[in-house]
Amino acid sequence: MSQQEPEPRDDEREGKPEDLPSSEVTEGVEKAPHRAMFRAMGYDDDDLSSPMVGVANPAADITPCNVHLDDLADAAYDGIDEAGGMPIEFGTITISDAISMGTEGMKASLISREVIADSVELVAFGERMDGLVTIGGCDKNMPGMMMAAIRTDLPSVFLYGGSIMPGEHDGREITIQNMFEGVGAVATGDMSEDELDEMERQACPGAGSCGGMFTANTMASITEALGFSPLGSASPPAEVEERYEVAREAGELATEVVEARRSPSDFLSRESFENAIALQVAVGGSTNAVLHLLALAAEAGVDLDIEDFNEISQRTPKIADLQPGGERVMNDLHEVGGVPVVLNALYEADLIHGDALTVTGNTLGEELEAYDPPAIEDLDADYLYTVDEPKNEQGAIRILTGNLAPEGAVIKISGEEYRRHEGPVRIFDEEENAMQYVQEGKIESGDVIGIRNEGPRGGPGMREMLGVTSAVAGQGHADDVALFTDGRFSGATRGFSIGHVAPEAYVGGPIAALEDGDTITIDIDELELSVDLTDEEIEDRLEDYDPEPTYDSGVLAKYHRDFGSAANGAVTNPGAQWD
Repeated sequence: MSQQEPEPRDDEREGKPEDLPSSEVTEGVEKAPHRAMFRAMGYDDDDLSSPMVGVANPAADITPCNVHLDDLADAAYDGIDEAGGMPIEFGTITISDAISMGTEGMKASLISREVIADSVELVAFGERMDGLVTIGGCDKNMPGMMMAAIRTDLPSVFLYGGSIMPGEHDGREITIQNMFEGVGAVATGDMSEDELDEMERQACPGAGSCGGMFTANTMASITEALGFSPLGSASPPAEVEERYEVAREAGELATEVVEARRSPSDFLSRESFENAIALQVAVGGSTNAVLHLLALAAEAGVDLDIEDFNEISQRTPKIADLQPGGERVMNDLHEVGGVPVVLNALYEADLIHGDALTVTGNTLGEELEAYDPPAIEDLDADYLYTVDEPKNEQGAIRILTGNLAPEGAVIKISGEEYRRHEGPVRIFDEEENAMQYVQEGKIESGDVIGIRNEGPRGGPGMREMLGVTSAVAGQGHADDVALFTDGRFSGATRGFSIGHVAPEAYVGGPIAALEDGDTITIDIDELELSVDLTDEEIEDRLEDYDPEPTYDSGVLAKYHRDFGSAANGAVTNPGAQWD
């Protein structure tokens, strides 16, 4: 039996550059205890001499969006290892937006964005990592992971978990959007409970994020426009081999990016954020992207204002018609070339900044020219439109202001037919009361529903209201009943729904002054959200307004205190709080 050669002593081991943070825990005689801890986990001298790349993994069995992410993290881990890096996987949380929707638990959703950012930042900081692969599945994973990468300014690549395939019912494709709208249809007798039950068993056939251009797919698409992810990485579905190839390549790229010392601050710019907004409005993406892009810009120190969304939307046509406004899902876009098809159409029309840098070190224009996606006019895709003959002349997002929303409010336009709404408001102080009102069949054409005390601080957590908006749509009122709130809407929301009203009620915004019967005016062309009250009348009604927090202890009480305005991304990082 031959005797094994002893491992070399530390002074014989090849070291790593001193400018890598991990050198603080792997180099020198005094770090022998630290190396011993790594050796206990199976790392060897080659690993300890290599860049330490973290794999931030929010895998969980609480949502199909994240249930498969352990396997995806393994593929990214292998990519790092094969590229000569030292991969270290660690976990963080997620919240299922769809499962918590319509419950008090939905208040945790936006808070989870902050917890993800904080936890990944802490692990990367505490363990002296050199770079990151950050993985996202459910909606708040994406912005949370990118916020962490921006804060640490470590070389980082974002990896999306991929979207779910659509289900099938009665010869048509269905998604979770159809389920929420089906609830409203059952309430009015337009659908039987038996049919809803049949749909329930078919709508979500496996792992992956919700399939339409809802929040998860919107944010994943935006990572390509921002430069946080390679082109073509957003669209492969969750359960295909191509998704795992993307993961391995993300690990390889992250290792290369560490070697090049290329950090988010090297490629994120005003131009890259404008590119992200242009993509969002061109594909009819989620209103939540407004909140998250503002938060990312605040973290990055990039000067981005909520009014910029209007300017970019006005000059950028809507050229993709995907759910919730249309019928097609992310996999349909993938089959014809993915997000680069849309980006390239915008690039060739000079509607995005081709000189914006990306994580690869190349500009977005260089990446698009190398990727060479097909032109929309050459595709047999009835849900994609050219810039010259778009679905809509302007993009899908509008920011409304007026005496009801001095700091702005957000609406997504799915069509051109419904531009103005005026009528008396029925105001509710929480989502549950509004949902009961709708489910009891009390809404009529022309109604205006207001829901307040659901803002970032007032909720806290700015709940999404897909249950309410889907019940309205399911009863046939998507285009003739208006709804506004200081909370949020799901990316699956469609219809005349206005969210993010700021300032929110909790901090004394004008929405807190409303009473049943006040006349509300919503004018898309004039970008107006107003109430028929004078400034003096609003001030008089708010004079004695002094709300108490809903929670006085625990994590929700903390976010009652810490959230900033939705107009600035509802951030909690003190260094990113903007006036």
